[in-house]
Amino acid sequence: MLILISPSKGQNFEPHELQQHSQPVLLKDAKSLAQELKGYSPSSIAQLMSVSENLANLNHDRFQTFKTPFKLGVAKQAALAFKGDVYTGLDAESMQQSNWDYAQKHLRILSGLYGYLKPMDLILPYRLEMKTKLPTSKGENLYQFWGNKVTDLINKESDNVVVNLASNEYYKAVKSKLLDAPVLNIDFKDTKEGKTRIIAFYAKVARGMLAREIINHEVNDVEQIKSLSFAGYQYREDLSKDLNWVFERPQPAPKK
Repeated sequence: MLILISPSKGQNFEPHELQQHSQPVLLKDAKSLAQELKGYSPSSIAQLMSVSENLANLNHDRFQTFKTPFKLGVAKQAALAFKGDVYTGLDAESMQQSNWDYAQKHLRILSGLYGYLKPMDLILPYRLEMKTKLPTSKGENLYQFWGNKVTDLINKESDNVVVNLASNEYYKAVKSKLLDAPVLNIDFKDTKEGKTRIIAFYAKVARGMLAREIINHEVNDVEQIKSLSFAGYQYREDLSKDLNWVFERPQPAPKK
């Protein structure tokens, strides 16, 4: 089983006690992207990424100082570095050694700059969304840059099923028709006053929560996922079909 999640714009590079780490498998490709972006001026980065002048200057400086191989202290493990809704749910900071061992084998993070990351892969601070239309010798955007590489790595590592908990933006980097294993897609819905719907913020956190539940229980049989429950979410057979499953809960009251 292989679980796919997205990265996050928010990042935290404060030191952490975890010393174990690995290097991204597509680091040479990441280095070539960084080298490409090193030639961009701050104003060009602002236009390319649709970011403020301050963020453009920050990321311009990051690409100027991008050096490999990464070292702990400057770089940080991906699952700990990313800070966003999905990672609030994943809560990697509370993972024990057995959790890290399972996650390193079964959890993968799709990334615009790094392509394909294991949880303990070291990364540097960056901003590069997968949807960025960055022209390279391989095409006019990052989807063309990564080509089949992400898909080939998934085929190499997945044995029975791919659990897709990534956003559409990042999952588009995977060529589903070329995957050897079936793909399980999961939606998270909240019900209020008889209406059941996807609420983006809750759904993002739930993706991370389910990934963590799978890690905690060291799930190997996809059917085991149906028995998992968290934050009020439970598998709903009546709302699910084939490989498109739904977890649903009563919508929580707003926090005061």
